[in-house]
Amino acid sequence: MAILTIRDALNQALREELIRDENVFIMGEEVAEYDGAYKVTRGLWKEFGDKRVVDSPITELGFAGLGVGAAMAGLRPVIEFMTWNFSILASDQIINNAAKMLYMSGGQFKVPIVFRGPNGSAYQVSSQHSQALEAFYGNFPGLKVLMPSTAADAKGLLKSAIRDDNPVVFMEQERMYGLKGEVPEGDDFTIPLGVADVKREGKDCTIVARSMTVPLALQAAERIQEEFDVSCEVIDPRTIKPLDIDTIVDSIKKTNRLVIAEESHEFASVGAEITYQVMDHAFDYLDAPIKRISTAETPMPYAKNLEELALPSVDKIVAAVRQVSYL
Repeated sequence: MAILTIRDALNQALREELIRDENVFIMGEEVAEYDGAYKVTRGLWKEFGDKRVVDSPITELGFAGLGVGAAMAGLRPVIEFMTWNFSILASDQIINNAAKMLYMSGGQFKVPIVFRGPNGSAYQVSSQHSQALEAFYGNFPGLKVLMPSTAADAKGLLKSAIRDDNPVVFMEQERMYGLKGEVPEGDDFTIPLGVADVKREGKDCTIVARSMTVPLALQAAERIQEEFDVSCEVIDPRTIKPLDIDTIVDSIKKTNRLVIAEESHEFASVGAEITYQVMDHAFDYLDAPIKRISTAETPMPYAKNLEELALPSVDKIVAAVRQVSYL
């Protein structure tokens, strides 16, 4: 085991896959000479050169489309968006080409491509740079959507994504790049897609969280245990699509209560989908209504105090658990 930041775990995964498979290459804005906007690709250009780590112009639609074509031709591109907010400019290539090509070609063209970069809020970057887009991309058949919350998950999931024969939307979180954790060493470490992880065992209430809200949920669970002697189980789906609903349902059968914490907006969110699926699979096991904690239904404010009010927090998760536990 090594102690790595999420940033370094992603860098390690990319390096190992570049070595393992000569068809893998990285492309995006400032990924090469500048070492990446968030230093995820640090050192890779010097080690692998211009053909494997490729700086692109500021044209998301262009280099995403080039990546889709390269994947159809047999390569395995990793396309970095400086932020997923900018991917909106390339959404035609992601949704209408990458996601649909296998189906529309009758299985003739696989598109083994990974689109990756930071998703959700950063620190005071205001409305156009603070959007959580997992529900948007999760709505389209053909795309797999991943959201790691730990260094180990970041490495294991990214390696699996690169090896997958389908287009994968890999969403990191800018606020989390510096978080440290234990990461298994060796290039054979992977995590299968579509398998949730129980981050904390509990018996009284289930909290489903992803990405940035996972550490918040774990802090909330510790506080609730200390103050109210309520034991919370924290589940991280890790893969938004395909969704491991079975792990969530198994937890609810034990705890009988559910709180969902997510950074995206509440309307038509992943949390809404999880709520429906739980009602469909485990309604008779619920002893309280499901509660959701989401970002406020407003464009993200720039002011720090307003930004904090808009986002999920430990206090909001604690309050939701108290509600479903009738405390």
